[in-house]
Amino acid sequence: MTRFLKAAITALAVLLLSSCSGWTGPNSVGLPGTKGDDKGSYHVRIQMPNINGIEQNSQVLVNDVNVGTVTGIELQGWHALVTIRLGGDVKLPANTTATVAQTSLLGTLHIALDEPLGEPAKGQLRDGDLIPLQRAGGYPTTEQTLASVSTVLNGGGLAQLQEINQQINAALDGHTADARSLITQLDVFSRSLNSQRDNLVAAMRGIDDLATTINDRSGTVDAALAKIPPALDVLARDRENLRTAITSLGEFASLADSVVRRSSQSLQANLEAVAPSLRELANAGPNLTRSLGLLATFPWPQAGIKQFIRGDGGNLSATIDLTLGRADNSYLQMTSADGDLTALETLLGRTIGRQPTPATKNPLTAPILRGGVR
Repeated sequence: MTRFLKAAITALAVLLLSSCSGWTGPNSVGLPGTKGDDKGSYHVRIQMPNINGIEQNSQVLVNDVNVGTVTGIELQGWHALVTIRLGGDVKLPANTTATVAQTSLLGTLHIALDEPLGEPAKGQLRDGDLIPLQRAGGYPTTEQTLASVSTVLNGGGLAQLQEINQQINAALDGHTADARSLITQLDVFSRSLNSQRDNLVAAMRGIDDLATTINDRSGTVDAALAKIPPALDVLARDRENLRTAITSLGEFASLADSVVRRSSQSLQANLEAVAPSLRELANAGPNLTRSLGLLATFPWPQAGIKQFIRGDGGNLSATIDLTLGRADNSYLQMTSADGDLTALETLLGRTIGRQPTPATKNPLTAPILRGGVR
């Protein structure tokens, strides 16, 4: 019996020693009842940039639901290779992302599996699949968050913000109306700019086109710039003449202004006097323009030339009366010289065949007799 007991103890010791070759602590032993230990479970490997304290037997969550367990962690190059075991009923897309997250504020860490953001789900995770490093990461831990807050509070410039606030309050003290007016004007200015966006864009495009044109003609611009210094030298040599010319121009402008101011009333009166004549000339405009056609073709109007002369020439029969009586009757009636030429003609002895006769009274100047007889 003693011999059998020794043999059993020896065998048990050998078994324990062989099984303890991978011992790293209590977590290296799988715990009974964990998720992913059922029938049909499968393993997935994850390349993690930083495991942040993830250990074997840590939970694997999907939408805060425990679906698996971490079964192994090993070093692969410069990152960690984590092996997880998922339950057989867990269906995830092949492009699933893995993130190290914290269960609670001071709780343990777990691995969260999520569908990819910004891209559709593809395929399905299967036993032995690998989630690459590009789809793995980690959320900030409590320690990292507290360290960032400490940096902001201690050296992040909050004291400077308080000082800036105090300075602004001191500057606005007693000037609230001016500050309010400034804000109102800035609002009007911004609205005006907003309403002219199209014009501003067009102006910028015009500037861009101008810059493009100048760039295309850079040779011409360079030549022009090269010729500017000699031109400036000429101007520099003649600056005394230019100064004299500008001074003379100023004196002329002053003199012209003085003349205009002194003669403004006379000029205004002349313009007012000319206004009626110009108005009547404008009213007679059509008749005036039509009469101009008679000057070159007198005594026939230009419009009737083709009706009067059908060929290369025309015949004219006219009786021209140049007697003194006819001239007196035609041109001197109702004037102070009315009748003088007729009297002269009578004195010269011509009375026969004259129209009107010397006995004919002027109906405009002769007195009216009783009974209607002049």
